[in-house]
Amino acid sequence: MPVPLHTTGKASFDDIYDRPDPRAYYARMSDLDYRIPELAKPFFQQQIRQYRASARVTAPTVLDIGCSYGINAALLRFDTTMRGLVGHYDADSDRAGLIRRDRARLDAHTGPTDVRFLGMDASRPALDYAHEAGLLHEVVHADLESGEPTDEQRAVLATADLVVSTGCVGYVTEKTLARVATAHPRRRPWMAHFVLRMYDFAPIAAELAALGYRTEQAPGLYEQRRFASDAERTQVLNTLSARGIDTTGREDAGWLYAALYLSRPLPKYHADTEDPH
Repeated sequence: MPVPLHTTGKASFDDIYDRPDPRAYYARMSDLDYRIPELAKPFFQQQIRQYRASARVTAPTVLDIGCSYGINAALLRFDTTMRGLVGHYDADSDRAGLIRRDRARLDAHTGPTDVRFLGMDASRPALDYAHEAGLLHEVVHADLESGEPTDEQRAVLATADLVVSTGCVGYVTEKTLARVATAHPRRRPWMAHFVLRMYDFAPIAAELAALGYRTEQAPGLYEQRRFASDAERTQVLNTLSARGIDTTGREDAGWLYAALYLSRPLPKYHADTEDPH
């Protein structure tokens, strides 16, 4: 069955994001060697440690934008790998049974218990699963490209200390990230975004700079997944060529590659002891 392309040029997986549980999602991602969340895991752990030390916050709150079924939270809280998650969800069970298994695994305390995880996504079924399974403590079902968050959504977003993503940039732009960044009237969260090379992060960095951020690109490039189709490969290679990006040994070898951008607020927007959230 042909894989449709999203308007951004990436393959569209809308058909697996609206299932009541994540089994189809993990099966499809396994087929494509999806690995960016696992590669991102140690960087997110590092950012959490650094935030905890810098802000003297015992239990930081992490917001995952484009979280789908809570994959980044699951990797961190289960302290597992992508292969481990694929195996975990390759189960002959119904949705209720999967949720019981997830909650039992979380109760075993195999991962960090001193971090709160929030998720934001456009897929209600994915969010509902991740929340009911206990992977995400709170969720925000919103499209902030098209409008401001509600007061209730803003209150949740305002608790974020660290905002992360592993593939949503391109679907979301500086509109979404600016609305997340300014959810709290005085404090700005740290940010760590893995961004495919086909997307220009400069407009986002410029918008964040206007809000009091300093952004830098971390060294290295990171495999996201294999191309889902020849059409996607052609589209991505054409986009990268038009941007003057050398794909030798990278995308032309069959993989999507991402760079890591770290954005931190200037001191006047840092957390302080009068705002313990």
